[in-house]
Amino acid sequence: MTSIQPGIRNTVTSATTDASSNSTTGKASDSAINMQSIAGNFQTFLTLLTTQLQNQDPTNPLDTNQFTQQLVQFAQVEQQLRANDQLTTLVSLQQSAQATQALGFVGENVTVNSNTAQLADGSATWTLSSPKPATAAVTISNSSGQLVYSGSMTLQTGSNTFQWNGQGNDGTQWPDGTYSVSVAATDSSGQPVGVSTSVTGVVNSVDLTKNPPVLSVNGQNFTVNQILGVSRSGL
Repeated sequence: MTSIQPGIRNTVTSATTDASSNSTTGKASDSAINMQSIAGNFQTFLTLLTTQLQNQDPTNPLDTNQFTQQLVQFAQVEQQLRANDQLTTLVSLQQSAQATQALGFVGENVTVNSNTAQLADGSATWTLSSPKPATAAVTISNSSGQLVYSGSMTLQTGSNTFQWNGQGNDGTQWPDGTYSVSVAATDSSGQPVGVSTSVTGVVNSVDLTKNPPVLSVNGQNFTVNQILGVSRSGL
């Protein structure tokens, strides 16, 4: 049976930021200059090779195999430089795509793995995921690390919703802000059970100066690949 603590509703459920544009004009210009330099050097190399072959001593000819080997090596270097330019372009495109994707999350409700939630209007909610039925001791601390609430609840397999109304065990109403939950769970035989916590919050801003871009949710920073789910605000 679920243990109901004062001020707590325990329920069980089944399983704007300004966008900075990235300009690639400079990189494209550098790439064009590099390609022109390669073409010029390659042509110079061929001119020198042809001149040497035309003016070689017939009684002591130059080693054409050596020149051929140099020509092949130069061509390989040219191909590698071209590949590097293409990789640079791909990286730039990927970074632009990441920035565009991150900006799309601003203002949306997202679910992330975190033990920190915002108490707003007397309500803070965490999702506790357990691999098996268990009994959990739940404690909540404020942003200063001060213990503000402790209680217990019964966890079922899968996702369990833990909602706190902001009241301490003595009935004190704590102010809105950031609070962290800690869960210690055991199964029927007293063995520890690993419980993961997640929260849902609004993406307030995106930092595009980071690579990959960083989203701010409930005062914490997350990357796009840390998002577990997305829902439209107000739905």
